[in-house]
Amino acid sequence: MKYFYLDRKIARLILLQRNELTSPSLKKIRKLFGRYIFTNFFSKYMILPNLISSNYYALMNKEYEFLTKHADLKNKKILSIGSGMCGLELIINSKSLNNHFTIIEKDYVSKKVSYGWDNKNKEAYNNINLLKYFLINNGMKKESFEIYDFDKGNFPIEKYEYIISLYSLDYHYDFFNYFEYFKKIIDENTNIIFDTIRPKFFKKIFENVEIISSDIKSIHSSKRVICNKLLR
Repeated sequence: MKYFYLDRKIARLILLQRNELTSPSLKKIRKLFGRYIFTNFFSKYMILPNLISSNYYALMNKEYEFLTKHADLKNKKILSIGSGMCGLELIINSKSLNNHFTIIEKDYVSKKVSYGWDNKNKEAYNNINLLKYFLINNGMKKESFEIYDFDKGNFPIEKYEYIISLYSLDYHYDFFNYFEYFKKIIDENTNIIFDTIRPKFFKKIFENVEIISSDIKSIHSSKRVICNKLLR
């Protein structure tokens, strides 16, 4: 499979979640008219679902190939935080059908963007019902995943072998939004993979912090890290 099965509504969400998939013409439109009008008008009508599908698959497959150089993701219990439409999880699932995914996501599309890590930051672009449909329509069995609405809480207290949050945890949202929860679920066998602009800080939080990649092209200049053994 070199593409995902999706419809126009799902293609729009993917486009809003992954700015790098925006076509040059839509990038110009967003710059000219602003993100509010782009989100609420142009992203609904001026998209090419087939192109987004193939580009999103290629991007997620690239992420998978990179991560598997540093992590064994087969037959694992994985907690995914802020994964958008979970294209990465679909590819992991296609390589190993014995994985189980717990997914924490938001369930609304913001009309206006707000930045920062305070309580005013309510930015999100997702729909949990569409996410379920997308996963099942692309081959993931219902019993292989469960989705939790971030704003409703009540997350499961289980042990996970991997927690994955690419360009979400400590990138768009403060790591400490989840810290108390992590204390309940992380043990010595848990590895957490995320992107951050402050990798040195996490040496105060984890015994082991390994930088596995650097993104110096974006405004945030982030590092991708794998951490384990939470310091209590």
